[in-house]
Amino acid sequence: MSYWVYILASKPGGTLYIGVTNNLIRRIYEHREGLAESFTKRHGIKSLVYFEEHASITAALQREKNMKHWSREWKIDLIVASNPDWRDLYDDIVR
Repeated sequence: MSYWVYILASKPGGTLYIGVTNNLIRRIYEHREGLAESFTKRHGIKSLVYFEEHASITAALQREKNMKHWSREWKIDLIVASNPDWRDLYDDIVR
């Protein structure tokens, strides 16, 4: 089984959200559709701008925890390194 750490953004350079899941497509769909009262729904955070795969839940949770402690600048640098245009990657994962 794969586990995913992901970053959502409200817009390029906007509000960021970091999460972890074992089903990336389902979880991003839930965020996009506002299916639960949450931080992402309140702040209009719907664009998947970064994701990475991990082989274990332990590794994914540790990575998420580490990333949440990073400065905003480091998080933005991570996104820009693989997605310089802040393109919504959701269509890429549902193909």
